[in-house]
Amino acid sequence: MIWQGRLDGEELLHHRIFQRVKEENNYDTISTNDFVLHGFAVDEGVRRNKGRQGAKDAPDVIRKNMSNFPVIGPDFSLLDFGNITCEDGNLENTQNDLAKNVSKVLLKGGKSLVLGGGHEVTFGHYRGVKTAFQEQKIGIINFDAHFDNRQPEDGIGASSGTGFWQIAQEGEINSLHIGIQRNSNTLKLFDTAHQFGMKYILADELFFENLPSIYERVNELAESVDFLYVTICMDVFNAAIAPGVSASAYNGIFADSAFMHLYRHILKNDKLIALDIAEVNPSFDIQDHTARLAASLANEWFMI
Repeated sequence: MIWQGRLDGEELLHHRIFQRVKEENNYDTISTNDFVLHGFAVDEGVRRNKGRQGAKDAPDVIRKNMSNFPVIGPDFSLLDFGNITCEDGNLENTQNDLAKNVSKVLLKGGKSLVLGGGHEVTFGHYRGVKTAFQEQKIGIINFDAHFDNRQPEDGIGASSGTGFWQIAQEGEINSLHIGIQRNSNTLKLFDTAHQFGMKYILADELFFENLPSIYERVNELAESVDFLYVTICMDVFNAAIAPGVSASAYNGIFADSAFMHLYRHILKNDKLIALDIAEVNPSFDIQDHTARLAASLANEWFMI
């Protein structure tokens, strides 16, 4: 049993997340403002991208680390629709399956939370948002060391590194990428980002004194779109606090006060309807450090 934790009592003031989760398979049960969880237990895109496999095992590990957090809001509701898998290696079909499910969630007024899996989750999740709101403008905030805007290779297809290239092929892209590393992206990828209009903030720019200008850029994006979708690739964080990822970063950012102020500012935006966390790799984690951080980032949304 995944959802379990310390039982302090049955009264609302004692509740922890495991006491409020409902495992579901009927999308008609979703009510407005329910948090709706899907696990994307897939790392086929990581394999295609020549990364360290193992992220497909992350959703249940993250769930386990979410279970014991206290419930803050009296109306908090979390519906868990289980895991989507990719046993046959057909990543494209699996991304479409995720998109269909996410679309159902959003059309019911739920908030979509997806736990990866590799960062190939981005294209499936975004497509689900766009399917639900075809005429609306979707803004994307991507916490990542990488642009993930590589063109798919012939004979290989989409991967964990092609999501934003795929999104750009479907129309105008409205995105802000936070935590980009100069030593993790070729000049070609920077050039592609500029061509697509992908705005970005380097990891080196993310410090407390710089927050006012970063807030302005976040607000500018939010004000220009109808809905917001946030995607977090855990390799944006320093390997000291996130060792269990598909591609670790010795010089990544930290979950310090500057990051948390910025992150909570984004979560408070009323336009935010979808969030995912990708690239946790339990095979390389140390005492669940990375999974626990990922769980905490999800829980921050619950506490807004």
